[in-house]
Amino acid sequence: MIKIRKIFLRLVVILCFISLFISKSYSQEQIYSLSLSDAIEYALKHNKKLLNAKDDVYKIKEQYKETRAQGLPQIDGSISYTTYFNYEMNIKFGQTSDNNQNNINYSLLDAGDQEVLKTISSMFGSSKPIIMSDQFSGKVQLSQLIFSGQYMVGLQIAKIVDKIANQNLVLNELDVKESVINSYYSILVTQQTLQIINENINNLNELLKHKTNLYKAGAAEEIDVDQLTMTINQLKNNQNSLERAIEIGYNILKFQLGVPPDTKIELSDNINQIIDNIDYEILVNKDFQVSDNVNYQLMQSQVNLKEKQLGLQNWSYAPTIAGFYSYTKKIKTTGFDMTPNHLAGLNVSIPIFSSGLRKARVSQAKIDLDVSRRNIELVKEQLETQHKQLLFNYYNALENFKTQQENIIIAKKVLNNIENKYRQGLISSLEFVQANSNYLNAQSNYINATLTLLQAKTALNKLYNKL
Repeated sequence: MIKIRKIFLRLVVILCFISLFISKSYSQEQIYSLSLSDAIEYALKHNKKLLNAKDDVYKIKEQYKETRAQGLPQIDGSISYTTYFNYEMNIKFGQTSDNNQNNINYSLLDAGDQEVLKTISSMFGSSKPIIMSDQFSGKVQLSQLIFSGQYMVGLQIAKIVDKIANQNLVLNELDVKESVINSYYSILVTQQTLQIINENINNLNELLKHKTNLYKAGAAEEIDVDQLTMTINQLKNNQNSLERAIEIGYNILKFQLGVPPDTKIELSDNINQIIDNIDYEILVNKDFQVSDNVNYQLMQSQVNLKEKQLGLQNWSYAPTIAGFYSYTKKIKTTGFDMTPNHLAGLNVSIPIFSSGLRKARVSQAKIDLDVSRRNIELVKEQLETQHKQLLFNYYNALENFKTQQENIIIAKKVLNNIENKYRQGLISSLEFVQANSNYLNAQSNYINATLTLLQAKTALNKLYNKL
């Protein structure tokens, strides 16, 4: 009994260790490292807005199949059962209901007609009642649209709608790419700013220790220590603000990627490498073709759609022809059945008069077409104006970026010179704090100029449909 208890306790201990190991394994959160190209590729596959746009494309393809199927052969089957409750059918020819004598006035007929009618009357007069037994039959009918102008134009419209859906998908993909790129750049730039702040805080903390020791030895003033302490405190506030901004940036990027909010991701690209690898002159020298822009292509499709819709209304004046064939298998029938097994025919629908309904619809379609043609001209003018504005923004961003690059080199040189003098006690803490502040401002201006330039480049690439 004691041995069994010891074995049981050992098993419990082993299970506890196993469960602890498993819980630790699950508690280690997996971190996904993403380059910019990886992030874009992932977003194109998992962004929820984009997934909806893709489903719209699939749905419209099925709608085209539905439209096409309306003009293809249709086969329908039916099974019917009818009971007449053994109804007796009496056929009387020229007879009254109370006797079997006919009431035909033969004197009004010629001799030949009289003989025929007498023969038929004698035949029906001597017939027995027909009992209507139950009926059971199966029917198969084939129908085929032979000619319809509206059907042919409707197929063309369905193809254009499918094209528009695909163009909308490309437009949504461009929007997602732009959002992911800008979020990615924004996080990298903010992280670089935080890194600069952290390095500056570390540097100032060393100076603070040095000044504190000098102050305790009586070789420095208390104001020097206070100035450095205030500067460090302000930088720590900026540090906390940047950390929160980075967290918000990651949350936005996760939403754009289509991943759960608790997913851990990190960015593998370096902002300096991105800047160094950009050929800024390519965008400046690129010719803009309006026809390459997705928005313009979408408007062209809209014009084509309106033209086909006008044709659809014009075809409403034309006739429609359809044919059919049906076969009925009579499994059980009555003694009096005049329905043939095989039937075939044509149906011709001819529009004659609609009180101006068709004319009003044609007029509306013409108006819609005119509006679409004007809209495409407006879009063309807007895109050309937008191109000029984006180029203007890009030129300004590029010039400012180059200027801030030079300024940061100068500000760093000045800070190093001032810091050496400050360490030697040749200048006051106020001068050093001011030089350090100028250097941080130069860094901030450079980073903002970098982000502005990257965003201007992204906007131009989107306009060129080159993201």
